[in-house]
Amino acid sequence: MGDPRKQRKKYSTPMHPWQKERLDEESEIRKKYGTRNKKEIWRMDSKLKTFFVGAKKANSARTDQEKIEAEQLLTKLRRLGLISETDGPDTILSLTLPDLMERRLQTLVLKKGLAKTIKQARQYITHEHILIGDKKMTSPSYLVTLDEENMIAFDAKSPFKDPMHPEREKLIEKEKEEMRKSLKKEKSAEQKEETAESKAEPVEKEEAAEETAAPATG
Repeated sequence: MGDPRKQRKKYSTPMHPWQKERLDEESEIRKKYGTRNKKEIWRMDSKLKTFFVGAKKANSARTDQEKIEAEQLLTKLRRLGLISETDGPDTILSLTLPDLMERRLQTLVLKKGLAKTIKQARQYITHEHILIGDKKMTSPSYLVTLDEENMIAFDAKSPFKDPMHPEREKLIEKEKEEMRKSLKKEKSAEQKEETAESKAEPVEKEEAAEETAAPATG
């Protein structure tokens, strides 16, 4: 049984620890989602495998208890935004690790514009600057439900709640710069399209004139 006071592992390690393809994939995920180490990735992967096992059981559910457990799993994943209201157990089997990583609190803090980098989002959470509703959050790996997503905010006592804080001002300036770049790209694309159209017009007119001037045959 083991000592109940000793925390047990909540993940399983890879069967082939030195597989290059898997190592490259983990490296990309770690970089994109800002995990502290690979154990956090393995925890999410183990959670995903648990969902797969539940989905397979749901497909073959016969007893009332099995049907209740299947519905509980579907409800949980719908609340997390991983599947839609009309999706069934088969859809769960198509979920990927990035799908789960997108629902982590750390990822959503960045997406909501509360942090300027994924690492800064992690720092805000671990330093107790982030709330979900009235609850102070300290776990970057917490999976956020759709209902909770709109309740993510800075703690009222956090200095970062002030939009005029230097770090927040940098973030606002970064967003403005990205917007300017986006508008510049759109304008450049429109100009290229207009140039292409203006070049095509004389050619079309010339072809039309040639067709008119050509003698009828038959």
